[in-house]
Amino acid sequence: MMEKIVINTSVPYEVLLENGLLGHAGEVTARVVEGRRVMIVCDGKIAPQYLNTVQDAFERNGFETSLCLLHGGEKGKTLATVEQLITAAAKADLGHDSLFAALGGGVTGDITGLAAALYMRGIDWIQLPTTLLAMADAAAGGKTAVNAAGEKNLLGAFHQPRLVLCDPEVLKTLPLPLLNEGMAEIVKYGAVGSTKLLDSIRNGERPEMLIAACIRMKAAIVEHDEHDRGQRRLLNFGHTFGHALERLNDFTIYHGEGVAVGMLIAAFAAVKHGLCPASVYEELRLLLKMNHLPVNTRFRAAEIARIALRDKKRNGDMITVVIPSARGRCELFSMPTRELEGFIACCDENVTACSEDKIREV
Repeated sequence: MMEKIVINTSVPYEVLLENGLLGHAGEVTARVVEGRRVMIVCDGKIAPQYLNTVQDAFERNGFETSLCLLHGGEKGKTLATVEQLITAAAKADLGHDSLFAALGGGVTGDITGLAAALYMRGIDWIQLPTTLLAMADAAAGGKTAVNAAGEKNLLGAFHQPRLVLCDPEVLKTLPLPLLNEGMAEIVKYGAVGSTKLLDSIRNGERPEMLIAACIRMKAAIVEHDEHDRGQRRLLNFGHTFGHALERLNDFTIYHGEGVAVGMLIAAFAAVKHGLCPASVYEELRLLLKMNHLPVNTRFRAAEIARIALRDKKRNGDMITVVIPSARGRCELFSMPTRELEGFIACCDENVTACSEDKIREV
């Protein structure tokens, strides 16, 4: 049975969740857009599995299709790649009534969304996520960005898709590390605002149920804070320190792995500063370990803080981090930038500066 979640942003759209949905991409898209020209932007690694299905689905419903394959993962998430996509769109003679379809994970969605925001000052696009992380979090909400100057997501725009189609069936072929990475974002949603979701994760609920719960939470938040100026910033739990870890690892780790350790850094520091019960940190650590995610890092707190201070959440000499305050609840916590290193220094030998208990090298 299809799950439909409407996100009422400046451009309202539906997130649909159903097994086999990729094979109906053209039929569903035709209901919401007028144009019949689509460029499918596809992660080259998953093209052999899903590209023919999606291309056939569009062409059966009267769409003229063209293709742009992306390579390079996180390291290829650059403005140069966006320019390559825009050049391909121009060569394919895409116009204002055309659209991009992002087929892949979060990186593909970020690149495609930014290109859609820039091409001809903005054209339609849809999301066809193929990873758990993208389905549960990245595909909805309209955030698009690429890395620049060695920094994570430095260049970006808010550009809402017209449609998001989640097909949980594709998760059956997803490599285990990518399933694990997606669970980091799902754990994040539970920590930010749902004790029920935390219980569901612990009880091994089916992925499609977890995905739907996350999308409903994100819809409720984004509808009230589309441009990330208030409550939506809570969804950055784990990201300030997680992005720093990605940078320190030269983007060789998965985003979800960085977020997992980033959440534990924030939670452990919150406990040590009397801002959060220890049981919250311990449950978070347990859920991450249950899903084969890293729970510590070899990098020291001082190194992580140094990189984190370049984060977009910095505002002059202040920085805001997200910390847990109770089970299923997080808060925005602002401090002078000079205090960030001291705030997380207590993590050394517990979460940071560790060599034990690693699931994957972080």
